Formats: sequence, structure tokens, C-alpha cells
Amino acid sequence: MISLTSPIETRAHAWPAGVKLLGLCLATMVLFSQNGIVFHACAFLCIAATYASAGLVFLRYGAARLWGLWPFVVMVLIWHAVTQDFVAGLVISIRLLSAVALANLVTLTTKLSAMIDVVRFLATPLRRIGLKTQQLELGIALVVRFTPVLAHKGSQLSDAWRARSPKRAKWNIVVPLAVLAIDDAEYLAEALKARGGVD
Repeated sequence: MISLTSPIETRAHAWPAGVKLLGLCLATMVLFSQNGIVFHACAFLCIAATYASAGLVFLRYGAARLWGLWPFVVMVLIWHAVTQDFVAGLVISIRLLSAVALANLVTLTTKLSAMIDVVRFLATPLRRIGLKTQQLELGIALVVRFTPVLAHKGSQLSDAWRARSPKRAKWNIVVPLAVLAIDDAEYLAEALKARGGVD
């Protein structure tokens, strides 16, 4: 569900990455500490209003990033309906949507280099005791960068499957997607090796 930096400029683009990441951590803690349906509904509406404040295009893009969560939301709601605790299912679903929306808001408004700078700063104590943190910094950068890429490729595989078959793609695209991921990993490893690798 991680998104790349949005080209649409918002006020949040100018905020320090560390402040946004700290705010994300605190907001997520608050979300998980509350169980009231009214609180979570209000929180989700506030997050939606934050997206909307940057314009309709930004709001639509943020909503599209949440669409991939619908299978999890449906499963949670069905399970809690069966267990006769539908309100709890609604709370969990809204909490999930809110947390992912907040995380996407941070990645949409923060450059990857700024996030890496925050990780490098936080890892300063590790470097002082002799540990190398370049791998950690690179790993986080790769996760943020390639998660949406793999999600897009999975969507393309699903579209290709639907174009050739009346049945919906289920587990049939897992192997091709895994092959694409491995292929991308090999290209990335070769590129890193050509540039001297990671010390």
C-alpha cells in the first residue's frame, strides 16, 4: 500500500520528514488505543478532509490507493458478522483504512531521500558502536520504492488474465508475479554491483 511521492504539491511537502514520521507513529498509536466506532469514523473523515484540502485529484489518488484493501475489509466484516460482533468489525476496518491512509499520506508528501536521512539519523547510535547501517537504509528505500511497482505489475497481470479468460485471476498470477519480482531483484543487484555495491 505504499505510494510514491506525489507530484501534486501540498503544504505537507514542506514539513520535515522526521516530524511527519513521528506524527504517523503517534497517530497510529492513538488509532489502536481507541475502540469507539464514533471516534474512528471521525478520525477517518478528518483524514479524508486532509486529502481533500490538497484538491480533488489528490483525494481521488489517495482513495485509489486504499482500494487494494477491500478483500481484507470484506473478510473482517464477514467474520465479525458471523461472530455477531459487527461493530467491532467496522472499527477494525476503519482503523485499517485510516492507518494505511495516513502512511500513504506521509509517503506521498515525503521524498525518499528525506526518509533515508531520517533513518540514517536514527541509526547514528549503531554506527557509533561500529555497526554498518547502509544496508538498513538501502533496504527501507527499496521497500518504499518497489512496493508500489510490484503492486502495479500485479494489477497488470490481473488485467492481462481478465483479457484472456472469463474467470477472475486468483492464485494464478502468484507465480508470474514472483518471477517478475525475482527478475527485478536480479537487475537491481547487477545495478548495485556495477556502482560499487553496499559496504
